[in-house]
Order: sequence, then C-alpha cells, then structure tokens
Amino acid sequence: MKTIKVTLDYGRTGLDVEIPADRLVGPLTIREHPPLPDPDSAVAEALAHPTGSPPLADLARGRRDACILVCDITRPVPNRTILPPLLKTLHDAGIAREDVLILVATGLHRPSTPAEKVEMLGPDIAAAYRVEDHRGTLRDEHTYLGDTPRGIPAWIDTRYVRADLKIAVGLIEPHLMAGFSGGRKLICPGVASIETVKHWHGPELLEHPNADCGILDGNPVHEENTRIARMAGCDFIVNVTLDDQRRITSVVAGDMERAFLEGVAFVREIVRAPVARPVDIVVTSSAGYPLDTTFYQSVKGMTGCLPIVKQGGTIILAASMSEGVGSPELQSIFAENPTPEAFMSRILGKDYFVMDQWQVEELAKVLRKARVKVVTDGLPPETLARCYVESAPSVESALADALAEYGPAAKVAVIPRGPYVLPTLQGS
Repeated sequence: MKTIKVTLDYGRTGLDVEIPADRLVGPLTIREHPPLPDPDSAVAEALAHPTGSPPLADLARGRRDACILVCDITRPVPNRTILPPLLKTLHDAGIAREDVLILVATGLHRPSTPAEKVEMLGPDIAAAYRVEDHRGTLRDEHTYLGDTPRGIPAWIDTRYVRADLKIAVGLIEPHLMAGFSGGRKLICPGVASIETVKHWHGPELLEHPNADCGILDGNPVHEENTRIARMAGCDFIVNVTLDDQRRITSVVAGDMERAFLEGVAFVREIVRAPVARPVDIVVTSSAGYPLDTTFYQSVKGMTGCLPIVKQGGTIILAASMSEGVGSPELQSIFAENPTPEAFMSRILGKDYFVMDQWQVEELAKVLRKARVKVVTDGLPPETLARCYVESAPSVESALADALAEYGPAAKVAVIPRGPYVLPTLQGS
C-alpha cells in the first residue's frame, strides 16, 4: 500500500505520519500567499496610513500615557516585529517609556512567566518596559462599564480603562466561538473579568448556530465582545495574518472594527479549504507550540474540522499537551461530570458554573458528531479517558483502526495545522 508522509504541527518539533495515498483528501492547508518582503516597513506603513483612523503619531500626540494590549504565550503574535516601530512612534509623539504599560491580555489563562514575557516581546522590550498580566479572577482590578443589550456586565481591567491611549496588538485567525480572533478580542475576553466572560462564554451564546469558526454575521459571541470593546474604548489596533511558517502575510492597523474587518476579508480567503464531500476520518493537529500545550487549547483542533467530518466519523488529533489538561477548574469539570451529557445537562440547567466550562461545551459539540482519538506525549490514557476522548499510541494505529471500521470506501482528510485552516464543504 502506497503511503504519503505528512508532517503535522506538534509541539516544537512536528510529527511525521504516514497516510494511505488512495484514501487521502488534502492535505488541507492555508492557501499559499507570499510573505511580506519587508514586514518592518509594512508595520511602519500601517501605523502611518491606517484604516479608518488618523495616524498613530497623531493620536499619540498630547496623550499622558498608553496601554498596549498583547496576547499571551498561546498566540504566536510577532510582537518583536510589531512593537519596536509602535513604541518608537509613541515616544516620538511625546509619551515617555515609563508612561507605557504593556498589558498581557491573558483573559482567564494562567499568568505569563518571566521567560514567556521574553519569548513574546524580546529581551530588550521585556527588560525596558513595564509588562504586567491581566488577572481576570480579581474583580477589584476591573471597572464596571455597564451592561450590554443582552445583559452581559462589562467589567474591564482598570489599568486599560484609565489609560489615555488604548492600543491592541494581535493576530487574525479562525476562532471556534468568535468567528475570528483579533481586534475586539484583545479586550473581551483579553482584559475582561470572569464576571463578564462567564456570560459571554455562557451556553446562551455558545449554543447559537452562528457561534462558530469563520462566522461573524449573526454571531452573538462576536456581537457582544464588539459591544464590550466599544464600551471600554480602543484608539488603535495593529493586527497581522501569518502563513503556515508563521511569516507575516499582511498588516492591518487603525480603527478597531474597520481594520479588523479588513484583515478578516484577507484571511478568510487564505484559510478556506474546500472539500467536495464529508469524510469518515479527519487527521488533524492543534497547530503545534504554543497552541497545543494543554488539552484545553487543543480542543480548537477538534472543533475546526467539524464541517467536513461525517456524523459518526472519527477525529484523530495529535497534540503535545506538554502542560497537561489545563486549569484546576477545568480538571474539576471532568472529575465532577462523568459524561459530556451529564455536563451539558448541568450547564443548561443554569445552576452550575465553573471557569473554563466553555471549552468543555465546545468539546461536547464535537462529541455529538464524532469520536475523538488523541495522540499525545503529554497525558496518559486514563487521563484522556476522563476528558471524554480515547487515547491512541500513534496516528497510524488510530487510522488503521478507523479505516477497518469504516471500510474500503473511507476517506481521510488531513489538516496539518489544525485550527489555522477553515475546512468547508464546497458550495456551503
């Protein structure tokens, strides 16, 4: 039997797997687009000629201080390229270095380690600037801005709310709930309190059919965090898109909504991967480090392929999970709820809330459609079983079992970079 070797994004090293050639659909990848030949100049150009906004230099002039939101280690944003020209622009406009706060928009993720701050920002910026983490579980560090029309209370980090100049730096890519990351998402959930996030990520919004990858129109998750971001204010964003080697393919900057939508229009065509018909089996990843360090993050690799897997099909996921399952709260959900059905019954009954439950809700959506087999060095089989998924020693063994189950006509779609790709059915 002829096979084709495919390298899945896995941890820092990648994982080579062999796929039967006559069963293969794909590999499904980001459409090739040339990386920017001079990304430093592209960032400078975007700061000087933004979308829907005056140049950053004009906005910064006369401001007393600035707060710059950056993503935490779970997002591979090229801050080392973006921040130097941005900071220089602020300083040239009269904002002193000591009046700039770089605030890591952790959402409800764990705090950043000192080594991660250096990895994210570069040693010079990490050493020279005040770099602090958002702490979403401490409500006293947030300011209440009112409720959205859907009744979601907007509690946003006070350091950001009080800043005279508010800037958000991020990455636009498909997102399993909000349609696309970037733009408004640095504010909510990035610097929002758990009091906000538990409603914004609650089942009332997440069970909506439009709360899904690649969808903005009619997506209540997108609508609500856009409203909350407007309430908090954002003077300027800088967002990038990346290719499959994490090189910058575009830079958008300026107005929080207009620049974001410009970036989405670009990336939507790059990440779409049409498939003629649903497949029995999908082999995928969680896009490697830093996105696959926990089971929590790795759920994104499972949800991204749902549009193309048949009802009753199998998803084979490879993810390093080098930091384990995730937060203690997430682990408690699996300990308290023996099945996804039991979990869903509790959260829909509205008498139950545990931080990070939204990721288990997304996992439950996956399991309604397909079984999941996980290949990882990070978690033992018994732990994976408690997380409602099956363990497999290798992608090849999991694939052999699935092919035997589905028969000689079964097809296998392979998505080497998991959630970065938006697989779709042709005509959908």
